[in-house]
Amino acid sequence: MKVITGGVTAAKGFEAAGVEAAIKYKNRKDMAIIYSKKPCVMAGTFTSNVVKAAPVLWDKKVVEESPFGQAVIVNAGIANACTGKEGYEYCRKTALRASEALGIPEESVLVASTGVIGMQLPIDRIEAGIEKLVRAKTNTIEAGTQAAEAIMTTDTHSKQAAVEIEIGGALVTLGGMSKGSGMIHPNMCTMLAFLTTDAVISKDALAKIVKEDVTDTFNMISVDGDTSTNDTLLVMANGMAENKEIKEGTPEFEAFKEAVHYINETLAKMMAGDGEGATALIEAKVIGAATKEEARILSKSVVCSSLTKAAVYGHDANFGRMVCALGYSGVSFDPDKIELFFESKAGRIQVFKEGVSTNYDEEEASKILAQPEITILADMKMGTEEATAWGCDLTYDYVKINADYRS
Repeated sequence: MKVITGGVTAAKGFEAAGVEAAIKYKNRKDMAIIYSKKPCVMAGTFTSNVVKAAPVLWDKKVVEESPFGQAVIVNAGIANACTGKEGYEYCRKTALRASEALGIPEESVLVASTGVIGMQLPIDRIEAGIEKLVRAKTNTIEAGTQAAEAIMTTDTHSKQAAVEIEIGGALVTLGGMSKGSGMIHPNMCTMLAFLTTDAVISKDALAKIVKEDVTDTFNMISVDGDTSTNDTLLVMANGMAENKEIKEGTPEFEAFKEAVHYINETLAKMMAGDGEGATALIEAKVIGAATKEEARILSKSVVCSSLTKAAVYGHDANFGRMVCALGYSGVSFDPDKIELFFESKAGRIQVFKEGVSTNYDEEEASKILAQPEITILADMKMGTEEATAWGCDLTYDYVKINADYRS
């Protein structure tokens, strides 16, 4: 696997664009398109929130019932959530206008929205934006970057990744983009993420990879514990690499799965590290757990702890915050056996062992926690399973951003 520069336009046959449509924001790009020259096999996962935005309902129907997908239209600023029948009708109108402009079936157009909940979309601006997008779309790296920038809300930077792998002598490319900074606590989903690939793969095989991989990538991040109404992950495969079809149980399947995992994990970590107001990416790694699921629960409990997040922001080596989070996770363990470490580019230090503090150097520990990326490592001494979760610190700016979010 080779990491390359790019995003959703990296794979053969994919085009993208980002334009200003004045949906809610002014003087910035706020609509994006992803388009494939050939029909695509589709897979996706969506929010587990009972309150699902209209685009989620539309996309679930397309992924489950349509023979193929070919385009995605995304807007930022207004989420089209809690908008009733009118909001769903706007999804249909968006797909219809895109299908007319692109010359593709309406049922092959997916839609996604992110932003303020409860507001209706200005459908006239959406339709005008589609016309701009269709005229602007190209297959360049810059076009992919513009699309990634256009889907941002409170994100401080765009999020993209791309890789190349060899499948049966053919070069297969995968690319992706995502957005997410607040209201991030996915469950069988992500915020908004879009992956494109030119691989030849069946719908069932693609769906299996996507649904399994989110468990250890997007589902292992949290910024604030809030699962969004709009969480969507869509994956499009157009087959233009002309490789031998990737089938489950083959080495090619495992290689492709590894590439999908790299894209998903990279984008997930970018999202966690760019949490609203964040100054640090927190990685919580649990090793020595009895089961994989217990390892996931334990690591997620640490990154979701507000007290842990606040301690990292203050560079306060208060290991009690992390031990406490492990303790209320719901997993049973012997606290006298676990070991806890802090790690970063500034070094590694053990802070807890055999049920008590290691009398560690507070100044050294604080320096380790002052880095932009830190790891909290917990060895449970119960087995061989492990898992990693990602989050961010909790700062004053998180409250400021969300107090003013609708203004």
